[in-house]
Amino acid sequence: MSGKHYKGPEVSCCIKYFIFGFNVIFWICAGLFKVQSNGKLGPISGSSLLFLGIAFLGIGLWAWNEKFSVFLGIIFFLELTAGVLAFVFKDWIKDQLYFFINNNIRAYRDDIDLQNLIDFTQEYWQCCGAFGADDWNLNIYFNCTDSNASRERCGVPFSCCTKDPAEDVINTQCGYDARQKPEVDQQIVIYTKGCVPQFEKWLQDNLTIVAGIFIGIALLQIFGICLAQNLVSDIEAVRASW
Repeated sequence: MSGKHYKGPEVSCCIKYFIFGFNVIFWICAGLFKVQSNGKLGPISGSSLLFLGIAFLGIGLWAWNEKFSVFLGIIFFLELTAGVLAFVFKDWIKDQLYFFINNNIRAYRDDIDLQNLIDFTQEYWQCCGAFGADDWNLNIYFNCTDSNASRERCGVPFSCCTKDPAEDVINTQCGYDARQKPEVDQQIVIYTKGCVPQFEKWLQDNLTIVAGIFIGIALLQIFGICLAQNLVSDIEAVRASW
């Protein structure tokens, strides 16, 4: 009598744990983003919670395999829709970016994550405020009103200051009284261009790179959807063989 053993369909462990590992890496990145942005451990911000929530949801749906590919598909569709809407309604996006920056300027000292975001934006794009340094009048510490007793009155944050390559230490007081000077003198010590026009210029100069990044992310998500669907097919085949 033959001693052959029938080997039924199996679930691919490689695919299963690759998907699991992908979500764990995404989860770890959320923690690293939190530590890097603040330079220390602290309360979890809304942006970090969003990363963690998506990663946890991904891990949970990984266990509920039939829904995981649907979840990835919904995210991909939402991102694609957001990209199309951003292109069609670019003037509206510009206005929203203006309101977003100005709202963060108002809350600059209230939230360390918003403060770090504004500082990074102004340093990276060499800008100050949404459309100029005078946007800092919206902040209670930097406005030029007579009732403002703050030492930072009529100033700007250090991230607005032009950088001296010879300086190793950041002068956090470099923006004090900067907006009391004539505009010609302001251009020497601080950035006078707004972050909204600077971002538009950066986007135009780096359009190929930005498009490549979005295409890469899209391909990665499509790859994840295919893997998840393949995993679901394996599980259904195993169930059918019972």
